[in-house]
Amino acid sequence: MLPLEVEEFLSWMIAEKGRAPNTVAAYRRDLTAYCEWLTAHESSPLDVEHEQLVAFVGERRASGAATSSIARQLAAIRMLHRHLSVEGERRDDPAADLEGVRVPSGIPKPLTEAQITSLIDAVVVTEPIHRRDLALIELLYATGARISEAVGLSIGEIDLDARLVRLYGKGSKERIVPFGSTAATALDDWFSPSGRARLVPEQWRSRGDAEAVFINARGGRLSRQAAWAVIRKYGMRAGIGDELSPHVLRHSCATHLLDHGADLRVVQEMLGHASISTTQIYTKVSQERLWDVYRSAHPRATLDE
Repeated sequence: MLPLEVEEFLSWMIAEKGRAPNTVAAYRRDLTAYCEWLTAHESSPLDVEHEQLVAFVGERRASGAATSSIARQLAAIRMLHRHLSVEGERRDDPAADLEGVRVPSGIPKPLTEAQITSLIDAVVVTEPIHRRDLALIELLYATGARISEAVGLSIGEIDLDARLVRLYGKGSKERIVPFGSTAATALDDWFSPSGRARLVPEQWRSRGDAEAVFINARGGRLSRQAAWAVIRKYGMRAGIGDELSPHVLRHSCATHLLDHGADLRVVQEMLGHASISTTQIYTKVSQERLWDVYRSAHPRATLDE
């Protein structure tokens, strides 16, 4: 059980900061582990000292925990102690001068356009479920949507005539994203009498299920985990590997847009990135791919190497 001041902090994150449920759930896990460590060391968030925080980070490193996990947990701890200080729960902030943990900037590895084609071709449509799977893959690649955004879609948020979809990203921020003709065709087929209508149950369990764009074989809204399994299944079938994830399709959408001359700000808006620096990662990917093609294709590209 978390201390009252930590529970109040998490409530504040929801009510005042508008953080998404998944974000708050991650903070809860990280702060639970932190508070358990404090209890084992006869301390609490209200009296922990800076030196103890340094020791905590040191132990996390020594345990072999991933750098990204430590950095994420440290971010939650910093926010907690800043909040306690601002609210007057304690006079000082023991995490204020705590040295950060640098996370290596990973470069996303998008699929090639040929691999995207192979992935889509791997979906052989014979059943309603296959129509759903094709529509899901086409929409993810066409819009760069996060998997949570795609499975959270309701029918009223897609305009097939205008080829637009309303997505709700982190912090419930809304954006309108276009999609192309192949995605529109796949969605239209999914919404046909041979698709989604065949999976509609005699009675919906909830209004959310009835309004869901993507449903499962039992008529419930498709879960995030089930959508992951769909992408991985066709990735295996296409020979792309079992490491394929919905986020790779998001990376691929962004990279291919930039490869073909899309403006960086437009891609930022389309993906729902809060900062342009996040989107700029993809420019590095595009440049590296450009050099790979150049070195392999130009007759004088490697004469001086």
